Amino acid sequence: MDGAEHQTRTRVIALAGNPNAGKTTLFNALTGLRHKVANYPGVTVERRSGRWTLGDAPAELVDLPGLYSLDATSMDEEIARDVLRGSPVSPVRPDAIVAVVDATNLERNLYLITQIIEHETPVVVALTMMDLFEEQGHVVDIELLSKGLGVPVIPVDARKGTGVSELADSVAGAVGTSQVLPAGLVAELSGEGSAVFARYRYISGLVQSAVKHNDVDAHRFSDRVDSVLTHKFWGLLVLLGILLMVFQAIFSWATLPMDLLEAGFGALGEGARSVLPEGIFADLVVDGVIAGVGGILVFLPQIILLFVFISILEDTGYMARAAFLLDRLMSRIGLHGKAFLPLISSFACAIPGIMATRTIEDRRDRLATIMIAPFMSCSARLPVYVLMIAAFFGGQTVFGFVSLGAVIMLGMYLLGIVVAIVVAFILKRTVLKAPTPPFMMELPPYRMPSVRTVLSNVLERAGLFVRRAGTVILAISIILWALAYFPRDGAAEPGTETVASDQLENSFAGRLGHAIEPAIEPLGYDWKIGVALIASFAAREVLVSTLSILYNVGGDADETDGLASALRDAKRPDGLPVWTPLTSISLMVFFVLAMQCMSTVAIVRRETNSWRWPLFMVVYMTILAYLGAFVTYQGGRLLGFS
Repeated sequence: MDGAEHQTRTRVIALAGNPNAGKTTLFNALTGLRHKVANYPGVTVERRSGRWTLGDAPAELVDLPGLYSLDATSMDEEIARDVLRGSPVSPVRPDAIVAVVDATNLERNLYLITQIIEHETPVVVALTMMDLFEEQGHVVDIELLSKGLGVPVIPVDARKGTGVSELADSVAGAVGTSQVLPAGLVAELSGEGSAVFARYRYISGLVQSAVKHNDVDAHRFSDRVDSVLTHKFWGLLVLLGILLMVFQAIFSWATLPMDLLEAGFGALGEGARSVLPEGIFADLVVDGVIAGVGGILVFLPQIILLFVFISILEDTGYMARAAFLLDRLMSRIGLHGKAFLPLISSFACAIPGIMATRTIEDRRDRLATIMIAPFMSCSARLPVYVLMIAAFFGGQTVFGFVSLGAVIMLGMYLLGIVVAIVVAFILKRTVLKAPTPPFMMELPPYRMPSVRTVLSNVLERAGLFVRRAGTVILAISIILWALAYFPRDGAAEPGTETVASDQLENSFAGRLGHAIEPAIEPLGYDWKIGVALIASFAAREVLVSTLSILYNVGGDADETDGLASALRDAKRPDGLPVWTPLTSISLMVFFVLAMQCMSTVAIVRRETNSWRWPLFMVVYMTILAYLGAFVTYQGGRLLGFS
């Protein structure tokens, strides 16, 4: 490549490093919020890239999957290995590599660096976690470390932004240079014995000469905290307490913004009704679009709070402790320890959780994880839980200070986890039987969460939720409105509530609901709930917008309590209430267990390269959901609940 071509082409910089070395935080700091997610060509591995300015020229920064060495065993690691080796089949041809190294774990992190620098691509080391390293009283000679590795070493603090400009200058200067392997490492590798031991001998000597350790405080803060958080009994209690606190906060903190959004959409519907001429178009806008989409977006504050807490727990290092804590249980049921992180990701959305199973090497372990990931209560279920709890359990407490709603929501999340465990236990002893390999992971140091990282994660997830509401939910809402609006007969002109109810019951949606009513009546559901259930198989949160349309909520700003009030007031032809607290619990149980997301089904089809597994997932989860709701409702009635 000549100089002119090099100047016109956007430089590509690869960001590589061990898991938990601070790579994601650095990536967010270097790219800000200017990053995007796509797939590598020909594979389903996600590629995160963003714009980074090197000097006066823009560059593309590619965040590679984390790995401990170039001896790859999973699809993600193979992609990263090919990029770092400069393989001809590599999907990315980087001009330079930024190797992220955790200063508090130098010896383990530097093993990967000694492999990367053997290849031609220029390398610059970004030394992270320096604040923790210095807090522990340690000192590192950066110049000596750089000389020993044969590459520039730049200390950075992504949270404070220190060292970022120096890193950019160093990378810009490294582009186009040739990589020289340190003579000492060459001598070690050319000797007799294993290359692995040779690398570690060289790394050990380098670290001993470049780092001065302070071991006076043998019982560091993290060790003392870990003795509680990873304890087999106290650790579980702490985990349950944290989850309960999260749900309590979601209910209490989101009340005001949700009320404001509800009032806003009510006023919007009333305003639209006042300016639009009466007729089908006005009904479509108010009862279809505003009621449908507004019924979902009103839950955005709670979705944002959930993602804030998840991001904080990840960024502080607690999620890794939770994985370590639950690994013993997971290994007993036959799941690989690496399944924990995909399952945790599924609490936000099953799609990235299922895609994250690519880090699991064994195919049967990966399939078992995919089959149970949808049991984790994703954010799409949250609007359903919140609606049911607000309608029938609002304002009630346990022990006088804990919200009953928070306890019920925690129960729904735990139900999904318990059922997932049972299903995994059965699968790993039948159709997916295989030995479970040992799981090794590193516990990252405790850190204060990065505001930038948390903000980036929340905006990304909330943006997906809003886009989904503005596309999928909007389309389904319009279809459902049409099904509930047509056919029109002569007696269906605007008038009394009885006439409107008769029109809905005789509509296409009403006929569909009545057709399945005998099958769902044992669950405590009527035909309107049946219509909402059918619609929700496209996307779970559609249940809320469907009920908003069926109960004609959203166009009246004077509605006392919105949809929750409409559900409480709904009556059967015999005068009995359609909805009861037991009905709401039965419906929540159904939503915990059912496979109601066509996007997830499509991802399972892509990840397994077969229709057999997604169809199996839909069938067995639907059967479980029906049985679970049946036992809940009929069992509750036998016990005297209503």
